[in-house]
Order: sequence, then C-alpha cells, then structure tokens
Amino acid sequence: MVLFFKSTAVDPPATIYMGRDKVENEELIKYAWPQDVWFHVDKLSSAHVYIRMPDNMTFETIPEALLTDCAQLVKANSIEGNKKDNLTVIFTPADNLKKTGDMAVGQVSFHNDKRVKRVHVAKRENPIVNRLNKTKVERVVDHEQERIERLKAEHALRRQVAAEKRKADLELARQREAEKAARSYDSLFNVEEDEDEASQPRKTVKELEDDFM
Repeated sequence: MVLFFKSTAVDPPATIYMGRDKVENEELIKYAWPQDVWFHVDKLSSAHVYIRMPDNMTFETIPEALLTDCAQLVKANSIEGNKKDNLTVIFTPADNLKKTGDMAVGQVSFHNDKRVKRVHVAKRENPIVNRLNKTKVERVVDHEQERIERLKAEHALRRQVAAEKRKADLELARQREAEKAARSYDSLFNVEEDEDEASQPRKTVKELEDDFM
C-alpha cells in the first residue's frame, strides 16, 4: 500500500507519497520516478517520503513551504524522531538513491553525496501534519505498470518535441532560402541598372551646362 497526500502549500497542490511499511519502502526505492525527491530523517528510522515532482519544478527550485510539509510529514512518521526537537531531514532526487544487495530492508545510500541536501526541523508543527493527514489516501499501486506507462508518456513527449524542432528547423531553412533568393534577385537587378547606365553615352561638359540653363 502507498499513502498519498496533497500539499496545498503550493498552487497547484503537490502530491506527496510514502510507503506504508518497510516492505513498501523497498518497492518505492526501486520504482520511484527518477525526478521525484526522497526525504528521510537523518540518522534515525523514519518513513520514506517522496514528492511527485511537477513538470515546472526542479530539485533546486522546490518551494520552502513544500519542503516544510515534507519534513514535517517525515518527522511525524518517525517513532523516535517524532518525540525529538531540532532534527535534520535529508532529501535527494530519487535517482541518487543507491541500493546494494547487502543492505537491510529499507536501507539506502547515495551515488553522489553532493546531491543530498538538508533541512532543519525545530519541532513538530501539528497544524501542518493535521492538514496533510486530512488529504491522505491509501491505495494499491502496480509499480511495474505505472513505470511502463510513464516511460511510454516520456517517449511520446520526446517524439513530439523532436517533431516540433524538425518543423521549426525546416521553416527556418525555408526562410533563409527565401531571403537568399531575394538578395540574389536584388543584386541582379542592381547589376542590370548599372549596365544600362554604362551603355548610355556620357554627356559633354557643354551638354551638362545646358541642362542647368
């Protein structure tokens, strides 16, 4: 079972999810979307909480209010951490999670420690935790099917972007060809004018003077 929450700290609301137990946490480590962001209480046992990252948000641009919601949810779902003040919550993109065969269930490390950030939690904020718990929905997730559908959608999006780029490149090439042809025509027209002027007999000084009389 996966627990889903809605954070109204941002608009539109963001989806936060976590495993119901350590077995489900293992599944989430394996199947979390690469761009999603994982949260955990540092150095203590806690829930594994994730943000399902919106398209317009990156790891570097997560709003502080959303970070606070996730940090409070992690703290509230840590047996030991929920009783303590001044905790540190760590977070990192899901594709930075590293799992090896010798690790215990639910245990992870990181591919790159530099991609791990920290947020300080002074104390439990009951209004935040209560607000999130009111949105909680529990449901069974077919992780493999969800992964297949995500990959299909991402592939379709990449094809669409590539097609739009080809169309834009073709239109730009046509515009450049048209501009090149126009410049060639103007150049030819100017040459013809110069040749016409050159073929006309030059006036004598006397004739030029008569033109001004």
